[in-house]
Amino acid sequence: MTQYKVIGIGDNVVDKYVHQGMMYPGGNALNFSAYARMNEMESAYLGKFGNDRVAQYIQQVLDELEIEHSRSRIFEGENGYARVTLEEGDRVFLGSNKGGIAKERAWDFSEEDLEYIRQFSVIHTSLNSYIEQDLAILRKCQVPISYDFSVRWNDDYLQQVCPYVDISFLSCSHLSEKKREQEMRKAQQLGSTMVIGTVGENGSYALYKDHWIYQPAVLTDTVDTMGAGDSYLTAFIVEMIRASRDGQILSGQDDEMLDKIKASMEKGSIFAAKICRVHGAFGYGTPMI
Repeated sequence: MTQYKVIGIGDNVVDKYVHQGMMYPGGNALNFSAYARMNEMESAYLGKFGNDRVAQYIQQVLDELEIEHSRSRIFEGENGYARVTLEEGDRVFLGSNKGGIAKERAWDFSEEDLEYIRQFSVIHTSLNSYIEQDLAILRKCQVPISYDFSVRWNDDYLQQVCPYVDISFLSCSHLSEKKREQEMRKAQQLGSTMVIGTVGENGSYALYKDHWIYQPAVLTDTVDTMGAGDSYLTAFIVEMIRASRDGQILSGQDDEMLDKIKASMEKGSIFAAKICRVHGAFGYGTPMI
């Protein structure tokens, strides 16, 4: 059996749970790499680290998870962090340092970086990764790009990103049904082959070639919603790769693709429910620094 693998390129942080005095590794791109490993797919991570104890702890966890990260950048300065509390199991962000050193340093992808990235089946990144200007460069790898817009986008941002992104994930719980459909269609029209709109406990919607697919959420006794969206999208992508010929996530006849998308949405919902029973994005808590 062919061994497929994926890479998260972008943000990493620790989430500092002020009510617990604990911190947990997180960040959308880092979570993707961790969740892929939890779904038994080989993964790597390429990010920007500071040189403080927070950065050292995140790298230690990556080593424990056997996630390759040797091409990451390490800069002098503060690593990214966010301050968080929980209210009835729902995460509430109290502030952050906006990625720390990551926001100040360019990616400067080299030809060696791009050659390394070409070995993966999917690249995943996000709006918190300060990578918008580099998407055209990553596109040269001819590896499908998945992108998480979270809840923060506008028309200009979609126009900037979607032409380079194959799979767009939009968090739409705050939108009406009509507005959600409008925003998902915009992402499709601007270049994304597949668009996924998540609506929290109300499930998720996929748009593929003007076909709509709905998947209910899997409800559970929630401990912490941190990472729910990231875990959903990771399990979705992993299942799409496994269900595709030669791991080509975007290949297949329309009927075949729609079946794969539906099955992958179900996998995403099941895994997201599992992660909602874990403290932090994926555990590995340590006393807060």
